[in-house]
Amino acid sequence: MTVNTVAHLNFRGQARAALEFYQSVFGGQLTLATYGDFGMPTELPDATKVVFGQVVADNGFRVMAYDVPGQDTPATPAAPTTRRENGTTITEERFFLSVRGETLEEVGALWERLAGGATIIEAFGPAQWAPAFGMLSDRFGVTWILDVAAEYVPA
Repeated sequence: MTVNTVAHLNFRGQARAALEFYQSVFGGQLTLATYGDFGMPTELPDATKVVFGQVVADNGFRVMAYDVPGQDTPATPAAPTTRRENGTTITEERFFLSVRGETLEEVGALWERLAGGATIIEAFGPAQWAPAFGMLSDRFGVTWILDVAAEYVPA
């Protein structure tokens, strides 16, 4: 199975829940910390609560997630946005993560784990270019494309 090598995700107050979810989907090692753990300045809002961390999956895929100040919102806004925050320009844009597997069983199992609480954009099933293809926006607003590559299917 091939997955984007590293995913960097920004959340607002949801990084811990998201990382725990991705660990349940991909397995591997979960590491969590707060800004307060590293002695961040006290003027940083909720330094002891703002979470960052990563999941390093058994297949080498790594999800890194960070909380940013503000209300809880999905990781991916509907359109690119640029804003100023504490003198820094931050640009957020929509993105997706892709998973390509060698068998229907391999990718189907991953689809089932990601689909809980997700919005299905395109159902997981046969496509003209692949034996199986699907797209969903998971419970945290991250868009995933999963497919089984045609070259892996016996003639």
